[in-house]
Amino acid sequence: MPKRVDHAERRTAIAEALVRVAGRRGLHAVGMRDVAAEAGVSLRLVQYYFETKEKLLLFGLEHLAQRFGQRFAARAGAAGDDPGPRATAEALLMAALPTDEESRTFHHLYTSYAVLAVHDRALAAQPFIKNPDAAEDILTGLIREAQEADQAPPGVDARLEAVGLLAMSAGLGTSVLVGQRSPESAGAVLTHQLDRIFRGRH
Repeated sequence: MPKRVDHAERRTAIAEALVRVAGRRGLHAVGMRDVAAEAGVSLRLVQYYFETKEKLLLFGLEHLAQRFGQRFAARAGAAGDDPGPRATAEALLMAALPTDEESRTFHHLYTSYAVLAVHDRALAAQPFIKNPDAAEDILTGLIREAQEADQAPPGVDARLEAVGLLAMSAGLGTSVLVGQRSPESAGAVLTHQLDRIFRGRH
């Protein structure tokens, strides 16, 4: 009886190969043939699952987003069974900082996707990520939750603060990636901003 092929598993293995080779060489230099070699499969198989490089890159981005979600969940879980809005927001923002090999690769590739999409019409024509405002919505909800619990000033605009925190996190991540500042320094800046927005329970 022929072995049943797990297509989702194969697609994930190919996406992980993309992440590994792009982490070493840069996303712009990666072709489908490189990914096939890294995954130990034929180029034809990669083309069967993804058809074009753009589709492969977008699936790779979704795979990275899932991995980030797992990283965030692990950090939030480490803060306790009921970490509260401040600690949950901190877990989300700190998970995105490039402080180790996995998070450095995540930040590097995520930024590379955005840069490639500026010049690649085929890539830009696709949705960059399925829910681009997911992190913004989460942070906005956490700030509003803190306001209801008297852990943040009622006059704070939760949406604007969430946008600012995410923009700051992205910029700090890039500064760490290029060696402008240390992860500790970037973390201290984020902590300062969280202290400005939240009060009371950490």
